Amino acid sequence: MYGYEQQQAAQNPYPEAAPPSLADAIRGFTGGQMTIDDFQSVFITSKIYCPRGERPGFLALHNTPQPVIPMFSSLKELRRYAGKDSKYFTVTGAEVLDLLPTGYGFALDMEGEHRMVFDAKAVEQMVDFTMRRMYG
Repeated sequence: MYGYEQQQAAQNPYPEAAPPSLADAIRGFTGGQMTIDDFQSVFITSKIYCPRGERPGFLALHNTPQPVIPMFSSLKELRRYAGKDSKYFTVTGAEVLDLLPTGYGFALDMEGEHRMVFDAKAVEQMVDFTMRRMYG
């Protein structure tokens, strides 16, 4: 098997570039270098870090015009917001869109340099994009 793997590597001297991280996508989108479709493509496959409370589910902020759920692109960003000993769980971006309660938005990297807030309407549009992408 080793010889086969070595032969395959020799046939492709230009390995595929890794997709951008969610943090890179946030910076790219907020900086105008990435389209919304490209951002959403990265988001749905990314690992999202969410603060965890005593009960299962998302923790929501209700001191905003619409309820918003804080989410983070990395454990570092979550800890910046919630503290170094905070509890958390992870989901993919696609799972966020599937599990998020109707009428809720979310904020990515609330304490970060490139914070992004998606209201409930934007979340609906992201769900529509994901469904079109998955099912045509």
